Amino acid sequence: MIKSTNIFKIETKVSTIDREKLLNQKSLLIWFTGLSGSGKSTLATQVEYHLYQEKFKTYLLDGDNIRFGLNKNLGFSEEDRQENIRRIGEVSKLMVDAGLIVLSSFISPFKSDRGQIRQILGEEKFIEVFVDCPLEICEQRDVKGLYQKARNGEIKNFTGIDSPYEIPENPDITVHTDKEELSESVDKVIKYINSKIYL
Repeated sequence: MIKSTNIFKIETKVSTIDREKLLNQKSLLIWFTGLSGSGKSTLATQVEYHLYQEKFKTYLLDGDNIRFGLNKNLGFSEEDRQENIRRIGEVSKLMVDAGLIVLSSFISPFKSDRGQIRQILGEEKFIEVFVDCPLEICEQRDVKGLYQKARNGEIKNFTGIDSPYEIPENPDITVHTDKEELSESVDKVIKYINSKIYL
C-alpha cells in the first residue's frame, strides 16, 4: 500500500527496449535462493564473471552487502525479512529497466516473497535459481560460523534452524552444490540464460 499522496508517475522518453538496444543485450533478473552456506554467492559471482567476460553489462546484489547500506535498518524478524526482499525486488526492477542483467543472491526463504518478485518483474524478465544443498552440508561448511551461533541461541530466527526455508516448487533452474562442481552449476545457469534471452 502506497502511503504517499499527491504523487504521479513520470513517463520517460527512453524505454527499457531503447536501453537494451543501446547496451546490446536483453535485461534480466537472475534470482539465487537457498540456505546460508548453500553456495549462492559463490555461484552468482562466477556466473556474473562469465557474463562480464562475454562483455555483458551486469550487477550483483548480495544479501550481506545490501544490509550494510540500503537495508541496514532491517533486522531478521519475518516482517523485516519480507521488507528486505521487497526492497531488493524493487531495486532489481529499476536496474532491469536500466537494461542490466541483474544477479540477486538472497536466502529469500518464503515462497510468497519470491513469487512477489516474479510478479514484479514478469515471467520474461525473471529466472529463479534454487541453490539446493542439504542443511547438514551447509552446517558443515558454516564459513561464517552462523549455524553454530544459531544452535547456541546467539542468533534468533535463523533460516533452517528456528525459521523455515520454503523450498521452491517450480524453480527455473536447480543446482545441487553438494554434488556438482562449481563449473557444472555455472554451465547449467549459463545454458538456461542463453535459452531465455538468446545471448
